[in-house]
Amino acid sequence: MKTLKHLFDNNREWADAIKKEDPEFFSSLAKQQNPEYLWIGCSDSRVPANEIIKLPPGEVFVHRNIANVIVHTDLNCLSVIQFAVDVLKVKHIIICGHYGCSGIKAALDDKKHGLIDNWLRHVEDVIRFNEESFVGLNSDEKFNQLCELNVKEQVKNICNTTMVKNAWENGQELSIHGWIYNIEDGILNELAPCITSLEEVNIK
Repeated sequence: MKTLKHLFDNNREWADAIKKEDPEFFSSLAKQQNPEYLWIGCSDSRVPANEIIKLPPGEVFVHRNIANVIVHTDLNCLSVIQFAVDVLKVKHIIICGHYGCSGIKAALDDKKHGLIDNWLRHVEDVIRFNEESFVGLNSDEKFNQLCELNVKEQVKNICNTTMVKNAWENGQELSIHGWIYNIEDGILNELAPCITSLEEVNIK
C-alpha cells in the first residue's frame, strides 16, 4: 500500500518553516480557535480559502461543498453555521463562488451525472428563478451569470436560516457577504453589499 510519503514530507517541511518563523505558532494555535470569519465555498481544489485571503490557520472557519450551495435540509452545512455563529461567534459569513465552477457547468449541460444531479437541482432552481437573466446570452455568458446568481441566491438562503435570523434578533454582530473568485487571475470580487440584518434581506 502506498503511504503518500511525499505528502508527509511536505507537511514536515511546512511545519518546520512555520516554527522557524514563529516558534510559538503551533502551541498558541492548539489552545483555541477564535476566527472572525466563516467561509462557505466550493469544494474545487483550486479555491483554497485561507490562501486566497492570505490568512493563517486559525483565522477562518471553513465549509465547502459542490457549487457552494446552502440547502435548508443539509444538516452538515447547517451544523457548521450553527457552531460558527453560536459557539465561535464569527462576525462575518462569506459565501464565495468562483467562475469556471464544474458544479455550475454540470447544472447547465442537461446531462446525467449520477447522485450529484440531486444536489445540482438546487442550482437548477437558481436558473428557473432567474430565467429572464439568461435571455440573449451566449453559453460562456450564461455560465458566468449562473456562477454569480448562485452566490446571490445562497446569500439569501443563509440569511433565512434560523441561526442567522436568531443572531440578528439577539443583537449579535454578524455580516453576510457574497463574493466570487476568478481562477484566471486570482482576484476576489464582491457581488453585492454585505447584509447585517433581516430588514436588509427583505429590501433586496
